[in-house]
Amino acid sequence: MIDGQTLKNAYMSAAVTISNRRREVDELNVYPVPDGDTGTNMSMTMNNALKELEQSADGLGAGRVADICASALLRGARGNSGVILSLLFRGISKGFEGKENASCNDIAEALKIGVENAYKAVMKPTEGTILTVARMAAQKAAEMAKTTDDTAALWGEVCKAAEDALAKTKEQLDVLKKADVVDAGGKGLVIIFEAMRDVFMGKEPVKPDYKASSPAAASMNTTVGDFDDDVITFGYCTEFIVKKGRNCADASRLKAFLGTIGDCVFVVDDDNIIKVHVHTDHPGQAIEEGLTFGQLVNLKIDNLREQHENKAKDARVAHERHIVPAEPVKPFGFAAVANGAGVEEMFRNLGADHIIRGGQTMNPSTDDIINAAYLVPAETVFVLPNNKNIIMAAEQAVKLSDRRICVIPSRTIPQGITAMMNYDPDGDLDSNRLNMTKAMENVSTGLVTFAARDSELDGKQIKKGEIIGLENGKLGVIEKEINKAAYKVIRKLAKGSAAYITVIYGADVTDEKAEELQQLVTSKFGQAADVNFINGGQPVYYYIISVE
Repeated sequence: MIDGQTLKNAYMSAAVTISNRRREVDELNVYPVPDGDTGTNMSMTMNNALKELEQSADGLGAGRVADICASALLRGARGNSGVILSLLFRGISKGFEGKENASCNDIAEALKIGVENAYKAVMKPTEGTILTVARMAAQKAAEMAKTTDDTAALWGEVCKAAEDALAKTKEQLDVLKKADVVDAGGKGLVIIFEAMRDVFMGKEPVKPDYKASSPAAASMNTTVGDFDDDVITFGYCTEFIVKKGRNCADASRLKAFLGTIGDCVFVVDDDNIIKVHVHTDHPGQAIEEGLTFGQLVNLKIDNLREQHENKAKDARVAHERHIVPAEPVKPFGFAAVANGAGVEEMFRNLGADHIIRGGQTMNPSTDDIINAAYLVPAETVFVLPNNKNIIMAAEQAVKLSDRRICVIPSRTIPQGITAMMNYDPDGDLDSNRLNMTKAMENVSTGLVTFAARDSELDGKQIKKGEIIGLENGKLGVIEKEINKAAYKVIRKLAKGSAAYITVIYGADVTDEKAEELQQLVTSKFGQAADVNFINGGQPVYYYIISVE
């Protein structure tokens, strides 16, 4: 039997272990776009449970411990992988409900419930993912429960089944097979299950090392990211622009050098300038090397660790501040996920009552979405996730919030904007939900960003740092220069009949660069379409393109 204290230690050890190994899981992500990586999202989800369990009393029964963990995971769930993980552990909670100790039969029933809940939550379940790994583990638990009453032995077999299922994922999904990797979410689940197994078998639980991490390590329920100090490998964010000198060497030499002294290297050049971004412990060396290519302008150096500590402090203060729900004074209101001053202002101008800061690389938790809904002074709050990896967390908020929430499943910023533009203040809930959702289907979205990792996708070799263009979520363009990539994406999306072309340029695109692209797009499409360029100030994406 598994008692409450053993289960508590197992959960806490699993949370620390996945946090320690999150990069190992992140690196399995095969899609090259910088995103809220699986390991980080699973780690942050589990760390929300770690905090709650640390504050809980010792001596609680297994059912109560499982309930505390499940509730914290559901509210702290980030990204699709975090939501699926929370639903699996909610099943364990249901299976252990009211029990002081958990038997083999309890474990088998708990995993069965968790898997059923997870499959129901995913609109189109795909085999070869975390779902498959969880299902095979649950099936093994059911088999073992018929022949043994040793919970440690049963859980050991559960882990073996999960590991076997994980190994097969690369054969079940072509994208994993081509990259020769297993599913990232499945790997994260195996790590968590194996950490629990070790505790069930009598090993000492892995303890959190707060000396090696920031004070925020025990308080992960924030919207500003994972603040463990070990995330910051290099201390200074160094940025500058080189005005190319006569007979300037190829910019690839500068990029190669920067790669030897830091990470997050980004070097883009045209005929006249080289734009440089690098995280390094030696900004002086980066500057000296840059000077060999020409004159430097717009030099900027930020202390990443200091910024990190300040953000962690702000996040703790915000989290600890009691949220007073706004009194509903109107039937409908909006909360939209967005990042970037210009993008946020667009949503406010369209009527958004509250902005949930987040998006790509920064997935807000279910609790963040619930808290935002409470701040909207409306009886029903329309939530716009504006990112495919946030929709599941938003849908969980519907079930957990006292405030009525209606999720409009916008997968991109342009879809969210179009949805709000089609809101009818005189309409009812059902008609608005239908009209806003239908309107999104008429929007084509293009995204221009950089490749976060080497990858092969759709038969195309992609190198880290290359500029990539996405057309409605699919890779369409690989380029060396941002505007070339953006123009190609626009041209493909607008090849039929386009009435409106809106381009939102990000924080890493200068006004001059955006103006160059605007002139090109207007000259090509301006007679047939209304062309608009907006300074969105968003991170990650150089350009967000909407074509209707």
